[in-house]
Amino acid sequence: MPAAAGSRAVSDGTVGRLMQNTVERWKPEAMYFTAHDGRRCAYIIFDMADPSDLPPFAEPFFRELDAEMEVSPVMNAEDLQKGMSRLG
Repeated sequence: MPAAAGSRAVSDGTVGRLMQNTVERWKPEAMYFTAHDGRRCAYIIFDMADPSDLPPFAEPFFRELDAEMEVSPVMNAEDLQKGMSRLG
């Protein structure tokens, strides 16, 4: 998230509230916080069961933090095995 928007969100409690809501709604397997390219950054690992879950997940971050987002689908070993079995 940009520095100015992030600083406001930290000061007014938006970041804490948003992260708490994220934990309650999406039940992430893990959350990591760091700086990347000079900006505050979060890595949130959760099971997105349906691609239509992306807008309700992402919009609060866009709206409240002026954040940018990258989404990277990943698989666990079981998912990979299931996918490989479909190759024919």
